Amino acid sequence: MKKFTLLGLSVFALTLLTSCEAIETIFKAGMWWGIILVVAIIGLVIWLFSRGRN
Repeated sequence: MKKFTLLGLSVFALTLLTSCEAIETIFKAGMWWGIILVVAIIGLVIWLFSRGRN
């Protein structure tokens, strides 16, 4: 059994979805990753500043 690669999975998803649905899915995933990364970076900065004051 072949392992799915990211490219293979992307091609499979794009063939099942219409172009608008595919773009919408890609942007939703990108938006959520962006939100998670921004929250993590802000939390890290706050944590570093709070450690520096002690």
